[in-house]
Amino acid sequence: MNTRFLAPLILITFLSALPTPAEITPPPSFTLDSEPTENFIVCIDPGHQQRGDFHDEPIAPGSAIQKARVSAGTSGIGTKKAEHTVNLEASLILRDMLQEEGFTVIMTREVADVNISNSERALISNQANADLTIKIHCDSIANDSKTGATILTPSDASSYTQAIYPESQQFAECLQSALSANGIKVNGIIKRNDMTGFNWSTVPVIILEMGFMSNWTEDQLLSTPEYQKKLMAAVVTAIKTYHNQHQNTL
Repeated sequence: MNTRFLAPLILITFLSALPTPAEITPPPSFTLDSEPTENFIVCIDPGHQQRGDFHDEPIAPGSAIQKARVSAGTSGIGTKKAEHTVNLEASLILRDMLQEEGFTVIMTREVADVNISNSERALISNQANADLTIKIHCDSIANDSKTGATILTPSDASSYTQAIYPESQQFAECLQSALSANGIKVNGIIKRNDMTGFNWSTVPVIILEMGFMSNWTEDQLLSTPEYQKKLMAAVVTAIKTYHNQHQNTL
């Protein structure tokens, strides 16, 4: 046999057996969203409860200033629905959404008939070593034309909350962006130094006031599962953004 043509023939046969570029399946792409979330703990605190407890507790560790342990919250101007009920409905939606994303979720309450003070709620998230706590509330004021969500953060000027302010503010900014991007009016981010739940917290924490139950239209919206899901979807987006930002710093 003439072997001069054997090597080229083998090479041609080998090359013809290779897949074409169109037949090659590209490798999966990876983004920061694919980073594991199970070790990231989110504590959800549905604001208020069925019955208020007006016994006093210190607003901060060692403080002589006292406030009621916890109130029952407001109610809808039109729906007459209790705020604590709306807060819990939205919080349970948020819990399920976060668990679907793989986050570990701690709830301060899952029913209405409890008696957990504001400082005790903070201790739940502290003891869980939560990476983030979000308190879900609704607003109400005498001006029935006021609408929109508001985000409250701990104060950077308070000795009780200086340590948790930077990360709390960071998440608040993520949340403001996510809510706005989802078509939800945001009145801004407000620092508070008089919130018991902030002053007792040792982990980053914010309050989301979802809207005004004192406004007829917003009161109706806040009671609908569709609007609650819209709000909570923005919260999930914000938490994922905040989580990814922290992944980048590791």
